[in-house]
Amino acid sequence: MSDMPRQFWVETLGCPKNQVDSDKLTGTLLADGLMGAARPEEADLVVVNTCAFIEAARQESIDVILALGDARKTGAELVVTGCLAERYGDELAEAMPEVSAIAPFGVPVTLSATRRAREVGGGLRVPSFDLLELPRPPASAPWAYVKVAEGCDRNCGFCAIPSFRGKQRSRSMESILAEVDGLGVSEVVLVAQDLAAFGRDQGRGQRQILPLITAVAEQVPWVRLLYLYPSELTDELIDTIGNTGVPYFDLSLQHVSPPLMRRMRRWGSGEVFAPRIEVIRRREPEAAFRSNFIVGYPGETEADHDALLAFVSGVQLDWCGFFAYSEEEGTYGAGLEPKVPRSLIDERLNELRQLQDSITATKRDELIGRRVEVLIDRPGVARSTREAPEIDGIVQVSEALAVGQFHWVEITAATGPDLVAEPVTVTEGETATRPGANRPAGPPRCAL
Repeated sequence: MSDMPRQFWVETLGCPKNQVDSDKLTGTLLADGLMGAARPEEADLVVVNTCAFIEAARQESIDVILALGDARKTGAELVVTGCLAERYGDELAEAMPEVSAIAPFGVPVTLSATRRAREVGGGLRVPSFDLLELPRPPASAPWAYVKVAEGCDRNCGFCAIPSFRGKQRSRSMESILAEVDGLGVSEVVLVAQDLAAFGRDQGRGQRQILPLITAVAEQVPWVRLLYLYPSELTDELIDTIGNTGVPYFDLSLQHVSPPLMRRMRRWGSGEVFAPRIEVIRRREPEAAFRSNFIVGYPGETEADHDALLAFVSGVQLDWCGFFAYSEEEGTYGAGLEPKVPRSLIDERLNELRQLQDSITATKRDELIGRRVEVLIDRPGVARSTREAPEIDGIVQVSEALAVGQFHWVEITAATGPDLVAEPVTVTEGETATRPGANRPAGPPRCAL
């Protein structure tokens, strides 16, 4: 028993970019000779990769740290890394003595290094870029997030990310493609804080998002993009996304009222966004849309809220997330007045969510009877090009369909955001009309 490898557990909170960081950490721990544990209670090293984007995320991170600290076995080390460690490392070290170490970005996380990590933790410094370039194990699912840049050059009024993630620093295209090649997946989801600005860092260099998309699409059948700043959505980018066969547009809109957008230090308005979405629909009739909106930013009036309601009702996006404004220390928005009462924010959130739930349900109902190509994520669970992994609905299919393969199915029912489908046989003519019919061949495909 003494020769058994020590075991680790990595708990990931927050956004897809954090998941990529956890994959990189997992790769380093495996390289150090540790073995993944089946449960956190069995691990010798428990790592919590935290989120600190908004107050609710910070509280969730703290709750998980405390829960895993209580559940760990005697003698196991508990390490906190990620955004909370980077942003509040000193405070965490003082307030949570049960934590073995605080490891900000770029600080090694291993059983032999965790005691040293606390000594170098804390402070709002520019994070190390090393984490992005660390080796990564093959994906355990048929899809994977790939982070192409770190940090952000924008100065949105509500966002503290640049203060602890730093300015944008793009990876080389060669390193990204090498990572994609080693993942062994059928779908790659490209992520970054400002994805469309890839390659143009601190105002220098040239945007390289178009050649990057094209190059990744030559390696995998499906390429999906998350977090597109709307001002970057050029005709060329729209066409390049469409050519991948995954016409999925995740647009970071945040709000639509011009006065409030100015207070948010954001570009655009509903009058700008709606025509652009219509242009995309004309170019890509099978396009699916997702966006997120902040509710209750300081100074948000009933007129601002009504404008957002009218926009959501009018443009009929497939998926929308609505989030209560969180006041973040050091941001422009933190100093603005008047504050919107939490009770009013909750009312507005409820109204918007009910509206979007109805829109999403209607759009899903409209797919009944359609034949679509899906990727099987796990037994009985699939997705088409309309659904991003983990954040959108799913397509329920027969558990007999092979995981990691593409199959043709017919939608037979819809239950809220989810669809039910049966496998079908398609003709050559039907396959030629699917989105991305001319995309490069990828892993073996199966049309049943």
